[in-house]
Amino acid sequence: MGTIGRKILVIDDNLELVDLIRRYLESKDFQVSIALDGKRGLEKALSYVPELVLLDLKLPDIHGDELLRRLKEIDKDVAVIVVTGYGGEQVAVDMMRKGAIEFLSKPIEYDALLRSIKNALEIRDAQIEDRRLDRHPSLERFFPFLAHEIRNPLHAISGALAIIQRRSDLKDDLLAQSVKIINEEVQHLNEFVQECLNFVRPPHIVRLMEVEINEVISVVMNIISHMFESESQKIRVVTEMDSHLPKIYVNYEEIKHAFINIVKNAFEAMPEGGEFTIKTSRKMDASEYVEITFVDNETHIGLFLVTLTFLYNVTLFGSK
Repeated sequence: MGTIGRKILVIDDNLELVDLIRRYLESKDFQVSIALDGKRGLEKALSYVPELVLLDLKLPDIHGDELLRRLKEIDKDVAVIVVTGYGGEQVAVDMMRKGAIEFLSKPIEYDALLRSIKNALEIRDAQIEDRRLDRHPSLERFFPFLAHEIRNPLHAISGALAIIQRRSDLKDDLLAQSVKIINEEVQHLNEFVQECLNFVRPPHIVRLMEVEINEVISVVMNIISHMFESESQKIRVVTEMDSHLPKIYVNYEEIKHAFINIVKNAFEAMPEGGEFTIKTSRKMDASEYVEITFVDNETHIGLFLVTLTFLYNVTLFGSK
Protein backbone atom coordinates (compact mmCIF):
# COMPACT_ATOMS: atom_id res chain seq x y z
CA MET A 1 0.00 0.00 0.00
CA GLY A 2 1.30 3.49 -0.86
CA THR A 3 1.14 6.64 1.22
CA ILE A 4 -1.65 8.46 -0.64
CA GLY A 5 -4.59 9.01 1.67
CA ARG A 6 -2.99 7.29 4.68
CA LYS A 7 -4.44 8.70 7.90
CA ILE A 8 -2.12 10.29 10.46
CA LEU A 9 -3.00 11.81 13.83
CA VAL A 10 -0.57 14.35 15.35
CA ILE A 11 -0.87 14.77 19.14
CA ASP A 12 1.25 17.70 20.34
CA ASP A 13 0.52 20.87 22.30
CA ASN A 14 2.85 23.03 20.16
CA LEU A 15 0.35 24.54 17.72
CA GLU A 16 3.00 26.12 15.50
CA LEU A 17 4.92 22.84 15.14
CA VAL A 18 1.74 20.83 14.59
CA ASP A 19 0.66 23.17 11.82
CA LEU A 20 4.04 22.89 10.07
CA ILE A 21 3.94 19.08 10.29
CA ARG A 22 0.35 19.01 9.03
CA ARG A 23 1.15 21.15 5.99
CA TYR A 24 4.25 19.12 5.18
CA LEU A 25 2.48 15.75 5.41
CA GLU A 26 -0.53 16.97 3.44
CA SER A 27 1.89 18.03 0.69
CA LYS A 28 2.95 14.36 0.62
CA ASP A 29 -0.70 13.26 0.16
CA PHE A 30 -1.35 12.08 3.72
CA GLN A 31 -4.63 12.81 5.51
CA VAL A 32 -3.78 14.60 8.76
CA SER A 33 -5.77 15.34 11.91
CA ILE A 34 -4.40 17.17 14.96
CA ALA A 35 -5.01 17.16 18.71
CA LEU A 36 -3.41 19.58 21.16
CA ASP A 37 -3.84 17.45 24.28
CA GLY A 38 -4.22 13.82 25.31
CA LYS A 39 -7.98 13.89 25.91
CA ARG A 40 -8.66 15.24 22.44
CA GLY A 41 -6.11 12.78 21.05
CA LEU A 42 -8.06 9.82 22.44
CA GLU A 43 -11.31 11.22 21.04
CA LYS A 44 -9.70 11.57 17.61
CA ALA A 45 -8.31 8.04 17.85
CA LEU A 46 -11.89 6.78 18.23
CA SER A 47 -13.57 8.99 15.63
CA TYR A 48 -10.82 9.52 13.05
CA VAL A 49 -9.27 6.00 13.36
CA PRO A 50 -5.71 6.90 12.31
CA GLU A 51 -3.28 4.37 10.90
CA LEU A 52 -0.33 6.16 12.50
CA VAL A 53 0.07 8.56 15.43
CA LEU A 54 2.87 11.09 15.96
CA LEU A 55 2.88 11.39 19.74
CA ASP A 56 4.52 14.04 21.92
CA LEU A 57 5.52 12.80 25.39
CA LYS A 58 4.97 16.08 27.25
CA LEU A 59 1.28 16.94 27.06
CA PRO A 60 -0.67 19.21 29.44
CA ASP A 61 -3.10 16.54 30.65
CA ILE A 62 -1.97 12.94 29.99
CA HIS A 63 1.63 11.76 29.96
CA GLY A 64 2.84 10.21 26.73
CA ASP A 65 3.41 6.67 28.01
CA GLU A 66 -0.11 6.49 29.46
CA LEU A 67 -1.53 7.89 26.24
CA LEU A 68 0.42 5.30 24.23
CA ARG A 69 -1.09 2.52 26.33
CA ARG A 70 -4.63 3.84 25.80
CA LEU A 71 -4.10 4.35 22.07
CA LYS A 72 -3.05 0.71 21.77
CA GLU A 73 -6.16 -0.33 23.72
CA ILE A 74 -8.31 1.51 21.17
CA ASP A 75 -6.49 0.03 18.17
CA LYS A 76 -3.71 -2.51 18.68
CA ASP A 77 -2.62 -2.07 15.04
CA VAL A 78 -2.05 1.69 15.15
CA ALA A 79 1.59 2.59 14.47
CA VAL A 80 3.00 5.10 16.97
CA ILE A 81 6.11 7.26 16.52
CA VAL A 82 7.13 9.17 19.64
CA VAL A 83 8.33 12.71 18.85
CA THR A 84 9.76 14.73 21.74
CA GLY A 85 12.48 17.09 22.85
CA TYR A 86 12.94 15.26 26.16
CA GLY A 87 14.59 12.02 27.20
CA GLY A 88 17.31 9.82 25.85
CA GLU A 89 18.16 6.15 25.52
CA GLN A 90 16.08 4.89 28.45
CA VAL A 91 13.00 6.85 27.39
CA ALA A 92 13.32 5.56 23.82
CA VAL A 93 13.69 1.94 24.97
CA ASP A 94 10.75 2.25 27.40
CA MET A 95 8.43 3.71 24.78
CA MET A 96 9.34 1.11 22.16
CA ARG A 97 8.86 -1.63 24.74
CA LYS A 98 5.35 -0.26 25.33
CA GLY A 99 4.49 -0.41 21.64
CA ALA A 100 6.02 2.59 19.85
CA ILE A 101 7.74 1.78 16.57
CA GLU A 102 10.26 4.60 16.68
CA PHE A 103 11.51 7.57 18.70
CA LEU A 104 12.39 10.90 17.02
CA SER A 105 13.94 13.95 18.66
CA LYS A 106 12.95 17.56 18.19
CA PRO A 107 13.76 19.61 16.20
CA ILE A 108 12.36 17.36 13.49
CA GLU A 109 14.06 16.88 10.14
CA TYR A 110 11.29 16.42 7.60
CA ASP A 111 13.19 13.87 5.49
CA ALA A 112 13.83 11.71 8.57
CA LEU A 113 10.19 12.10 9.62
CA LEU A 114 8.93 10.96 6.22
CA ARG A 115 11.27 7.96 6.21
CA SER A 116 10.13 6.96 9.69
CA ILE A 117 6.46 7.25 8.74
CA LYS A 118 6.91 5.11 5.62
CA ASN A 119 8.83 2.46 7.56
CA ALA A 120 6.27 2.42 10.37
CA LEU A 121 3.36 2.02 7.94
CA GLU A 122 5.15 -0.82 6.13
CA ILE A 123 5.70 -2.64 9.42
CA ARG A 124 2.06 -2.07 10.42
CA ASP A 125 0.77 -3.37 7.08
CA ALA A 126 3.01 -6.44 7.23
CA GLN A 127 1.82 -7.32 10.75
CA ILE A 128 -1.84 -6.95 9.75
CA GLU A 129 -1.33 -9.06 6.62
CA ASP A 130 0.41 -11.83 8.54
CA ARG A 131 -2.42 -11.95 11.06
CA ARG A 132 -5.07 -11.88 8.34
CA LEU A 133 -3.54 -14.89 6.62
CA ASP A 134 -2.84 -16.59 9.95
CA ARG A 135 0.69 -17.28 8.81
CA HIS A 136 2.17 -17.81 12.23
CA PRO A 137 1.43 -20.59 14.75
CA SER A 138 1.23 -19.61 18.40
CA LEU A 139 4.92 -20.29 19.10
CA GLU A 140 6.01 -18.18 16.15
CA ARG A 141 3.79 -15.33 17.32
CA PHE A 142 4.95 -15.56 20.92
CA PHE A 143 8.69 -16.05 20.65
CA PRO A 144 9.61 -12.87 18.71
CA PHE A 145 7.96 -10.89 21.52
CA LEU A 146 9.88 -12.92 24.12
CA ALA A 147 13.11 -12.42 22.17
CA HIS A 148 12.52 -8.65 22.18
CA GLU A 149 12.02 -8.69 25.96
CA ILE A 150 15.23 -10.69 26.43
CA ARG A 151 17.35 -8.59 24.09
CA ASN A 152 16.47 -5.26 25.69
CA PRO A 153 18.04 -6.11 29.09
CA LEU A 154 20.96 -7.77 27.29
CA HIS A 155 21.66 -4.48 25.49
CA ALA A 156 21.42 -2.68 28.84
CA ILE A 157 23.86 -5.17 30.45
CA SER A 158 26.31 -4.73 27.56
CA GLY A 159 26.15 -0.95 27.86
CA ALA A 160 26.62 -1.00 31.64
CA LEU A 161 29.51 -3.45 31.31
CA ALA A 162 31.23 -1.19 28.78
CA ILE A 163 31.10 1.64 31.34
CA ILE A 164 32.52 -0.65 34.05
CA GLN A 165 35.35 -1.66 31.71
CA ARG A 166 36.25 1.95 30.97
CA ARG A 167 36.24 3.01 34.62
CA SER A 168 37.82 -0.04 36.26
CA ASP A 169 41.35 -1.27 36.81
CA LEU A 170 41.33 -4.40 34.69
CA LYS A 171 44.83 -5.25 35.95
CA ASP A 172 42.89 -6.88 38.78
CA ASP A 173 42.78 -10.46 37.47
CA LEU A 174 39.57 -11.38 39.28
CA LEU A 175 37.76 -8.29 37.97
CA ALA A 176 39.05 -8.84 34.44
CA GLN A 177 37.95 -12.48 34.52
CA SER A 178 34.49 -11.50 35.82
CA VAL A 179 34.05 -8.95 33.01
CA LYS A 180 35.14 -11.59 30.47
CA ILE A 181 32.58 -14.08 31.80
CA ILE A 182 29.75 -11.55 31.65
CA ASN A 183 30.69 -10.62 28.08
CA GLU A 184 30.78 -14.25 26.99
CA GLU A 185 27.44 -15.08 28.62
CA VAL A 186 25.71 -12.03 27.09
CA GLN A 187 27.03 -13.08 23.69
CA HIS A 188 25.91 -16.66 24.29
CA LEU A 189 22.39 -15.53 25.20
CA ASN A 190 22.17 -13.31 22.14
CA GLU A 191 23.23 -16.20 19.91
CA PHE A 192 20.77 -18.54 21.63
CA VAL A 193 17.89 -16.10 21.12
CA GLN A 194 18.78 -15.79 17.43
CA GLU A 195 18.93 -19.57 17.02
CA CYS A 196 15.48 -19.88 18.60
CA LEU A 197 14.15 -17.17 16.28
CA ASN A 198 15.58 -19.03 13.30
CA PHE A 199 13.90 -22.22 14.51
CA VAL A 200 10.39 -20.77 14.88
CA ARG A 201 10.79 -18.44 11.90
CA PRO A 202 13.12 -20.12 9.36
CA PRO A 203 14.78 -17.73 6.87
CA HIS A 204 12.96 -19.20 3.87
CA ILE A 205 9.54 -18.25 5.30
CA VAL A 206 10.48 -14.94 6.93
CA ARG A 207 8.33 -12.12 5.61
CA LEU A 208 10.45 -9.92 3.35
CA MET A 209 9.65 -6.41 2.26
CA GLU A 210 11.13 -3.83 -0.04
CA VAL A 211 13.66 -1.87 1.98
CA GLU A 212 15.78 1.18 1.24
CA ILE A 213 19.09 0.48 2.95
CA ASN A 214 19.98 4.18 3.31
CA GLU A 215 16.72 4.74 5.21
CA VAL A 216 17.44 1.79 7.54
CA ILE A 217 20.86 3.26 8.33
CA SER A 218 19.28 6.66 9.04
CA VAL A 219 16.87 5.04 11.51
CA VAL A 220 19.71 3.09 13.14
CA MET A 221 21.86 6.19 13.63
CA ASN A 222 18.90 8.02 15.19
CA ILE A 223 18.48 5.18 17.70
CA ILE A 224 22.22 5.07 18.42
CA SER A 225 22.28 8.84 19.04
CA HIS A 226 19.85 8.25 21.94
CA MET A 227 21.73 5.22 23.26
CA PHE A 228 25.10 7.02 23.24
CA GLU A 229 24.29 10.66 23.89
CA SER A 230 27.63 11.56 25.50
CA GLU A 231 29.77 9.44 23.15
CA SER A 232 28.03 10.97 20.12
CA GLN A 233 29.58 14.33 21.00
CA LYS A 234 33.09 12.87 20.60
CA ILE A 235 32.58 10.59 17.59
CA ARG A 236 32.51 12.05 14.09
CA VAL A 237 30.10 10.06 11.93
CA VAL A 238 30.85 10.10 8.20
CA THR A 239 28.23 8.77 5.79
CA GLU A 240 28.97 8.04 2.14
CA MET A 241 25.60 6.97 0.78
CA ASP A 242 24.92 6.02 -2.82
CA SER A 243 21.72 7.95 -3.58
CA HIS A 244 20.84 5.63 -6.48
CA LEU A 245 20.63 2.35 -4.58
CA PRO A 246 17.78 0.04 -5.62
CA LYS A 247 15.38 -1.31 -3.02
CA ILE A 248 16.14 -4.81 -1.77
CA TYR A 249 14.00 -7.56 -0.25
CA VAL A 250 15.00 -8.32 3.34
CA ASN A 251 13.44 -8.66 6.77
CA TYR A 252 13.42 -5.04 7.95
CA GLU A 253 13.59 -5.69 11.69
CA GLU A 254 16.41 -8.23 11.47
CA ILE A 255 18.70 -6.18 9.25
CA LYS A 256 18.03 -3.11 11.43
CA HIS A 257 18.95 -5.15 14.52
CA ALA A 258 22.17 -6.35 12.85
CA PHE A 259 23.17 -2.79 11.97
CA ILE A 260 22.40 -1.56 15.49
CA ASN A 261 24.70 -4.23 16.96
CA ILE A 262 27.57 -3.27 14.65
CA VAL A 263 27.29 0.47 15.32
CA LYS A 264 26.77 -0.11 19.05
CA ASN A 265 29.96 -2.20 19.23
CA ALA A 266 31.86 0.48 17.32
CA PHE A 267 30.75 3.28 19.64
CA GLU A 268 31.61 1.19 22.71
CA ALA A 269 35.09 0.64 21.25
CA MET A 270 35.70 4.41 20.97
CA PRO A 271 35.22 5.83 24.50
CA GLU A 272 37.75 8.58 23.74
CA GLY A 273 36.13 9.48 20.44
CA GLY A 274 37.20 9.04 16.83
CA GLU A 275 35.69 8.66 13.38
CA PHE A 276 33.03 6.18 12.31
CA THR A 277 32.23 5.76 8.62
CA ILE A 278 29.27 4.08 6.93
CA LYS A 279 29.32 3.61 3.19
CA THR A 280 26.74 2.14 0.81
CA SER A 281 27.30 1.32 -2.85
CA ARG A 282 25.85 -0.69 -5.71
CA LYS A 283 28.06 -3.48 -7.09
CA MET A 284 28.00 -5.48 -10.31
CA ASP A 285 30.10 -8.65 -10.27
CA ALA A 286 28.74 -12.12 -10.99
CA SER A 287 25.45 -10.78 -9.64
CA GLU A 288 24.06 -7.39 -8.69
CA TYR A 289 24.13 -6.46 -5.02
CA VAL A 290 24.34 -3.64 -2.49
CA GLU A 291 27.45 -3.33 -0.32
CA ILE A 292 27.34 -1.71 3.12
CA THR A 293 30.63 -1.14 4.95
CA PHE A 294 31.29 0.03 8.49
CA VAL A 295 34.68 1.49 9.42
CA ASP A 296 35.78 2.26 12.99
CA ASN A 297 38.79 4.61 13.18
CA GLU A 298 39.98 3.45 9.74
CA THR A 299 39.54 -0.24 10.61
CA HIS A 300 36.87 -2.33 8.84
CA ILE A 301 34.53 -3.79 11.45
CA GLY A 302 31.64 -4.93 9.26
CA LEU A 303 30.72 -5.69 5.69
CA PHE A 304 27.28 -6.59 4.36
CA LEU A 305 26.65 -7.85 0.84
CA VAL A 306 22.95 -7.82 -0.02
CA THR A 307 21.50 -8.95 -3.33
CA LEU A 308 18.46 -7.26 -4.81
CA THR A 309 16.23 -10.19 -3.82
CA PHE A 310 17.53 -11.65 -0.55
CA LEU A 311 20.17 -11.41 2.15
CA TYR A 312 23.18 -12.86 0.37
CA ASN A 313 26.09 -12.75 2.75
CA VAL A 314 27.25 -11.20 6.00
CA THR A 315 30.92 -10.97 6.91
CA LEU A 316 31.94 -9.43 10.21
CA PHE A 317 35.55 -8.41 10.62
CA GLY A 318 37.03 -8.44 14.09
CA SER A 319 36.43 -5.17 15.92
CA LYS A 320 39.00 -3.54 18.12
